[in-house]
Amino acid sequence: MKTQTLTFTAPYAIEIGQASLPPLGLEDVLVESICSAISPGTEMLVYRGQFPHTTVDPCIPGMGNEFRYPLAYGYASVGRIVETGKRIKKEWVGRLVFAFQPHASHFVAHLGTLISIPYHLPAETACFLPNMETAVNLVQDAAPLLGERSLILGQGIIGLLATSLLAQFPLEKLVSADSYPLRQAESLLAGANSCLDPNSATFHEQARALLPEGADFTLELSGSPAALDEAIALTGYSGRVIIGSWYGEKRATLNLGGDFHRSRIQLISSQVSTIRPELSGRWNKQRRFGVAWKALASIRPEKWITHRFPIQKAAEAYQLLDQNPSGAIQVILTYNEN
Repeated sequence: MKTQTLTFTAPYAIEIGQASLPPLGLEDVLVESICSAISPGTEMLVYRGQFPHTTVDPCIPGMGNEFRYPLAYGYASVGRIVETGKRIKKEWVGRLVFAFQPHASHFVAHLGTLISIPYHLPAETACFLPNMETAVNLVQDAAPLLGERSLILGQGIIGLLATSLLAQFPLEKLVSADSYPLRQAESLLAGANSCLDPNSATFHEQARALLPEGADFTLELSGSPAALDEAIALTGYSGRVIIGSWYGEKRATLNLGGDFHRSRIQLISSQVSTIRPELSGRWNKQRRFGVAWKALASIRPEKWITHRFPIQKAAEAYQLLDQNPSGAIQVILTYNEN
């Protein structure tokens, strides 16, 4: 059987081709894709050639071992099982599943690598699972306390999900920032008390007026290395900066010679592939996925899908995110569903 595949072949170049699928193993299933979400952060680094030539996250099956062109990438696919290996019960046929899988119209996977989607959630909601798990991880790493003041830099899809989660906490203040008016408006609807424009000449003054003693914790989710310096500057004494952005080959130039030296600010690297060590005795990926599914059911982030493209027009999707990011929040690829 053939599958349509998306491959990054060079900076700003993708190819939609066909490939033969391997035969089903005894515990494999054949999945027909319904939709897959494009990560406007990580995938745009791949699209632009701004990724370091390091190993790919080993927690994501279905990809090669190294970031190097040509590269199949993607980690948010939802599809329906259409065929099973001999050791898999036929009742799995027709089941909706999530896969950390590069964009493709069909794929073969070991059943154990797939996540069964709760029956009450539609496919487009399930596409947000990795983003929601990331947001849950960020909030767990931030460990918000009653009455704290928080700042979130970046209101892309991860930022909006984190804002939605933090809005459920009894914080004293929840301030966000993003350059794009569309995202600013959605941030306020998601629960931020204020959403500022970081490009404004008065951004620091506005932020200081809202957070006069600085933020107790700041989430840096903008993907811009320059924002890390902003996060440090706007975080209060003994506060914490949780760095959720992946900058790829872009370097962050930090001013650590001023107030930072006396501020006792913690810089915390947050990445979803693992569990915060202090929680790992009680938490595992399965428990965190359970929280993410419940959060998806209540927040329903498919409202932030601004564009849908069939996989054959995927080049247009990446061009949109590259050239007109202010008009997009979540872009998904769609596939034929029988």
